[in-house]
Amino acid sequence: MTKNNGVAALKKRAPAPPAWLLFVLTLQGQQSAARMRVWRGLKAIGAGVIRDGVYLLPNREECLQGLREQSHEVNGSGGNSQILEVNARDAGQEAEFRKLFDRTAEYEKLLHEIRDVAEEVRRLAPAALSQQLIRLRRDYEALTRLDFFAGGARDQASEALEDLATAANAVLSPDEPHAAAGRVLRADPAKYAGRTWATRARPWADRLGSAWLVKRRIDQRAKFLWLTDPKNCPKRAVGFDFDGAEFTHVGAKVTFEMLLASFGLEADPGLQRIGALIHYLDVGGVPVPEAAGFEAVLRGAYSAITNDDALLAHAMILFDHLYAHYSAGI
Repeated sequence: MTKNNGVAALKKRAPAPPAWLLFVLTLQGQQSAARMRVWRGLKAIGAGVIRDGVYLLPNREECLQGLREQSHEVNGSGGNSQILEVNARDAGQEAEFRKLFDRTAEYEKLLHEIRDVAEEVRRLAPAALSQQLIRLRRDYEALTRLDFFAGGARDQASEALEDLATAANAVLSPDEPHAAAGRVLRADPAKYAGRTWATRARPWADRLGSAWLVKRRIDQRAKFLWLTDPKNCPKRAVGFDFDGAEFTHVGAKVTFEMLLASFGLEADPGLQRIGALIHYLDVGGVPVPEAAGFEAVLRGAYSAITNDDALLAHAMILFDHLYAHYSAGI
């Protein structure tokens, strides 16, 4: 009787297909119209440019189909083209390849447009507001189709668009129930006067910024408790920025942004810009130009000041100056 030696297990697995598609093309002579058609076609499918005539895309069926269409265009114009399956030679080159598809700048532009419309929601005519919302949704969907390696910036844009849609629907259809509005419950400031607010010890950007926001705009008499273990948060304290806290991350929003939404402070441009800065420092996403400088100052304070109350007192001054700068529109 022969034994089963696990022949099936010994069969080699099929190697994974190469991760990338390389598109190489040549067009002879002065064929500016053909070159423009191909360039626009490659841009429309999100191709990254290695150099003139050499383009890159992830090895996916929809990308392959798009390249086949461009190959047909090149060959029909008397040129030559090849579609090659390739792998990066090492992790460094893989990272360089992925950088070609970083859509952060495009999401940043879209975010600015969403926020501009959000500031005008109640001043725009209903027809104009509806058109703007449709346009922004279309632009977002077009961008996500080309975002092959989605990250924090996409989450930010999605969250901002959802918030805008909620605000717009409240204006366009005030008598209709809106399920999305339940994602962020409005808080009654009167219930948070003179409270103790508790969060994790050794606070960083989101916790420090949130504590500043609480003190300046929500509860001027607030006291803060720094927890070595969030499980020991007192029942009567207002917990923030830890799992299970009353105010913490929801979706793409960090705690500071949730406080803005919960207490109806999103319309303040200065607070909104601080929120974008804290979001980037805490979870990444769309870069903020002054983030590196502010982070350096904040890290210096964090290293030099070991007492959390003293650290917050120092951070309060930093955030006050930052708010004044942002509010002045500098």
